[in-house]
Formats: sequence, structure tokens, C-alpha cells
Amino acid sequence: MGDDASASPRRPRRARSLLARALGHLARREHSRAELRRKLAPHAESGDQLDGLLDDLESKQLLSDRRFTEVLARSRGERYGAARVRQELRARGVADPLVREAVGRLGRTELQRARDLWRKRFDAPPADAAERARQMRFLAQRGFDAEVIRRVVGGRDDD
Repeated sequence: MGDDASASPRRPRRARSLLARALGHLARREHSRAELRRKLAPHAESGDQLDGLLDDLESKQLLSDRRFTEVLARSRGERYGAARVRQELRARGVADPLVREAVGRLGRTELQRARDLWRKRFDAPPADAAERARQMRFLAQRGFDAEVIRRVVGGRDDD
């Protein structure tokens, strides 16, 4: 037996590069800069290396907080109110100006989105106070504004 006998028959897996990890995350879905930074931090040699990579990804338009904000607001806006979307964007590290812009757009359609969601779930006015409270809680838990909830559950059609 030669020198190869002491070597294991399997080659060790090569560690994925930081860039490969970043591209893998971005290929699956959009990420905010803060979110991607948090995911890559354990694999980076230094903060400077990570910041350089994130800057490079942004300059190549592979990473964009604006695009992430638009995608998340559009997808979550179908089922949730502006307050819930605002909270989720802030939790993912999106800057306040982008959050305000996205939530402002959602606010313009909040009443209609709440009505659509209510119709899909209930489609009938509440029969009693307990049912009314249940319907209101349903919309409140999804982040809709209290006035919008009152208008939807109360059946008021004044826009």
C-alpha cells in the first residue's frame, strides 16, 4: 500500500464561498440587505468582507432593498393589512423611507383588500355581538386599521 492508504476514500466537501451562499439565498427569493447580512455573517471571515460582497451585489442589482420591499408588500398585501406589512418590513431591516412608501401604497387599497378577505372568509354580516367580535378580531390579527375593520364588518359601503 502506498501513501494513498492513509487518505480517506471520500474527498472532504469544499466549503461554499460566501458569494455562492449569497447567490443561493437570492436565487430562492428576494432578501433585504440586513436579512442577507444576518444569514451570511457566520460564514464571513470579517465584517468588511461581508460588506464588500453586499455592496458588490447591490451594484450589480442582484440585491435591492427597494425590490425586496415591493415584492414583500405585494405578496403580503393580499392577505394582510398595512400595519402587519409595516411590522414585517421593519423586522427584516428595511429602511423607514422604503417602509413608509410601501405602506402608503397599501393604505390606498386597504378597505378593498379587507373587504375581499372578509368576503372570502365570512361573506355574511355578523348575527350577534360574539360573531361581530370574531370577525373583527380576524381582520385585526391581519393588521388592518380599526376604522377599516368597522366599515367592513359593519357593512358600511361609504368610501
